[in-house]
Amino acid sequence: MWAPDIYEGSPTPVTAFLSIAPKISISANMSRVSIVASYGGTLQQIFFFCSIASMILGALAAMAQTKVKRPLAHSSIGHVGYIRTGFSCGTIEGIQSLLIGIFIYASMTIDAFAIVPA
Repeated sequence: MWAPDIYEGSPTPVTAFLSIAPKISISANMSRVSIVASYGGTLQQIFFFCSIASMILGALAAMAQTKVKRPLAHSSIGHVGYIRTGFSCGTIEGIQSLLIGIFIYASMTIDAFAIVPA
């Protein structure tokens, strides 16, 4: 996976930006598409199982890390799964939970990278 290497090699402000901005933009675009168009039950199940796989992969891969920024990268992978679970519901409540999850994730990530040494 490329994310832990990028997180470790980049300066802390760049890492914080790279951990937040793509997730916000992808979530906004996916929410926009889901509001305009509807997707079927099969695609909803695929989204759900991909989000579960992301949660498990992020948690298991983070346990073997020793540096400070690498577990944050794997945590970022896991949090994508948590956020996408709201999207996989396919309802307005799911989109609302996605937005709340993005807000919590962004504030948590900014706080976490504020204490990480450069």
